[in-house]
Amino acid sequence: MSLITIFITPKGFDRDHIALIQRNAIRSWKALGEDVDILLIGDDPGVEENAKALGVSHIRDVKRNTSGTPMLDDIFRLARENSDSPLLAYVNADIILKQDFVEISRKVLEQEKKFLLVGQRWDLDVQVDLEFAPGWETGFDKDLAARGRRHPAGGSDYFVYPRDIFTSIPPFAIGRSGWDNWMFYEARVKGWKLINCSKAINIIHQDHDYAHLPNGLPHYRQPESAENVKAAGGKRTIFTLLDCDYELDENGSLHRAPMNKKKLLREMEIFPLVTLKSKTLGDASFALFHPKKAYAEFRNKGNR
Repeated sequence: MSLITIFITPKGFDRDHIALIQRNAIRSWKALGEDVDILLIGDDPGVEENAKALGVSHIRDVKRNTSGTPMLDDIFRLARENSDSPLLAYVNADIILKQDFVEISRKVLEQEKKFLLVGQRWDLDVQVDLEFAPGWETGFDKDLAARGRRHPAGGSDYFVYPRDIFTSIPPFAIGRSGWDNWMFYEARVKGWKLINCSKAINIIHQDHDYAHLPNGLPHYRQPESAENVKAAGGKRTIFTLLDCDYELDENGSLHRAPMNKKKLLREMEIFPLVTLKSKTLGDASFALFHPKKAYAEFRNKGNR
């Protein structure tokens, strides 16, 4: 039995650069060894063929919305039902992983029962097929140090969690905004440790355009993103890495997230949501901390 099952609904492999970076990502996951199983879900062009060529598992059928976008709740269900790993990991299909991903995941699992691992990424322009022979990380780290860019803290491109949590997911459209923020929110509301692993796990996002999305617009500007936020329960569920209550340091030691002024104010703001479990009080708290934004929201509702 593997430690982690990584699952993903890839984009179609019918665009050369998207195909290249997705194959790079999946090969990096395979290089993690027997600790990792890999499951591709969906029937977009080339997914089945590439799953076979790369030697990873594949499930063709997945529930889609009226726009044809795969639904996250079904993706998570299929991953759970078709794996026996103690940990499940949703990882974006353009993300290169290194051994620290497995090592940290195992270390946290040995200490904790219910948690969600998330973190920042590095951005890197990759235009060639990468090799993942033994020792590949040394040369790659040098290239990353020379050309890589640290992505601003916000969301996460990976979500690692024990298989007995996140058993109920709202009907989110994959590849659109909102659902990943809800994952943060749900962990905090349920009292599961939301752990920022940015200092301990280094993941690499391979640059790409958004031509695969309708009208070439980024995911956060897609109409389905607004539907995701609605399904999540509204804008108060838009949580980010700032909302992590725990973090791992460079040595992989777990401790409470440091409490600077910004963090303290944010914890005060979300207290009604995560502790009192009240969205009504959460709205009131938001208005108290962000009166201009709250007023703008109120006016926009009145104009509909």
